[in-house]
Amino acid sequence: MAQMHDEDTLAFYDREAAAYAARKRGEPTRLHRFLEQLRPRARILELGCGGGQDAELMDAAGFDVTPTDGSAGLAAQAQARLGRPVRVMRFEELDEVGAYDGVWANACLLHVPENGLADVLTRIHRALKPGGRFNAGFKAGDGGGRDSLGRYYNFPTEESLRKAYGAAGDWAALELTAGQGGGFDGVMREWWFVDAVK
Repeated sequence: MAQMHDEDTLAFYDREAAAYAARKRGEPTRLHRFLEQLRPRARILELGCGGGQDAELMDAAGFDVTPTDGSAGLAAQAQARLGRPVRVMRFEELDEVGAYDGVWANACLLHVPENGLADVLTRIHRALKPGGRFNAGFKAGDGGGRDSLGRYYNFPTEESLRKAYGAAGDWAALELTAGQGGGFDGVMREWWFVDAVK
């Protein structure tokens, strides 16, 4: 079975959960665009919810969001912010079928080992209802490696991302957009933002 998480990366987020959850974030423009394309009160699965900021916004907008994170430390931070349970769930534990109108996976699938990414995307494809929307962001590159903080990243090319998504199932639409962004390590990088519709 392909590896779908990196233990050292999860351990980093457990150790740094309070600092990571407290960081200042920019305007969540991509999240707003994602939500605008969903029906009111749509059911959304959030993978890698971090400190719960995006789930808080989705809650406030009236969506039925299920926040999850693979780090118990971050899930606890999100639970404190949201005032409700947050499931500790690794990507390989996603086993629902046709359950969600949307999956929001902001800056989390970029930690999936390269050989496990297609398997994780397959699980997400299966969990979506027909017509469901899926948004994810990846730090661009030419193959996996670690940042200065020891976190693993898959650093995909456009070609490798398209191949992984293609292996996951049939998508009615798949759009990759290049952009720039920072991170907890303070380094600006090129990103790939992926919008998919089942």
